[in-house]
Amino acid sequence: VMAEVSAYEAKTHFSQLLVRAEKGERIVITKHGRAVAELVPLGRPQARSFDEVLRSVAEIRKGNRLEGISIRELIDEGRRW
Repeated sequence: VMAEVSAYEAKTHFSQLLVRAEKGERIVITKHGRAVAELVPLGRPQARSFDEVLRSVAEIRKGNRLEGISIRELIDEGRRW
């Protein structure tokens, strides 16, 4: 069951609502009886190993090539701005 609170109540008791969300509760915030926002718990990012990060970077780089542009040209282009 999702809790529902008015915007005024949310403003007044924001710290308490954050504690509830941190514990996993989802809270709908209403304005004049109409749902306008939802306060939800943020999922914890999963830690990745260094090897996983390197594999991800290598995967991204596979399809991205300079196609004849030199590093020097890129550096010089960057300096113009």
